[in-house]
Amino acid sequence: MTAPPPLIYRPPTRAALSIAHLDEDVIVIDKPAGLLSVPGKTGDLSDCAEARVRAAFPEALLVHRLDMSTSGLLLFARNRRAQRIISGQFEKRIIEKEYLAEIWGAPAEGSGLISLPLRADWPNRPRQMVCHEHGRAALTEWEVVARRGAATTLRLRPRTGRSHQLRVHMAAMGWPILGDPLYAAEEALAAAPALALKAVGLAWRSPADGEWVRVALEGAQGL
Repeated sequence: MTAPPPLIYRPPTRAALSIAHLDEDVIVIDKPAGLLSVPGKTGDLSDCAEARVRAAFPEALLVHRLDMSTSGLLLFARNRRAQRIISGQFEKRIIEKEYLAEIWGAPAEGSGLISLPLRADWPNRPRQMVCHEHGRAALTEWEVVARRGAATTLRLRPRTGRSHQLRVHMAAMGWPILGDPLYAAEEALAAAPALALKAVGLAWRSPADGEWVRVALEGAQGL
């Protein structure tokens, strides 16, 4: 596979933030596909979810990221204490995450667990790759939601948070995510106008009282 083309950043049109959850410690937005989570290294990459959230909530602090091509739930803290606590939950894999993906293929089973170590594909950055010798452990639970022709809807629950983990795991299984410009080709790439991957569920323990807080996008079952 040839190296990806240089990034041409065309962020989605500015619109009112889609707030999925708001409390004294946390803001969760529904990030549109095509928007960076944080600013890029050059001025033309300054528009991002972080900047848009801070325009409305100046106190917002970054906790985690989504790939530019991935849409869905993105969490920001509203104070340093909440940022420290929730960041620690991400590091300790306490946070529960759930995605929906449209893949090209038909898994024979209804669910499963993918355990394939990942590392950067340095000559072809930003691509990542499976590497059993030098890769870091990566685990993804998957479950079939619906089947339609050559495509299948999967619910994905990553147990780890490696870069491009879901995209690489799906491609490695022979099930590339529809519209993925890095890991899909031919029919799978052409089957969707953009990456068919959305973060639909997020759960964390509240910095205030330790109770679980669960957010799910409307129409998404699960968390």
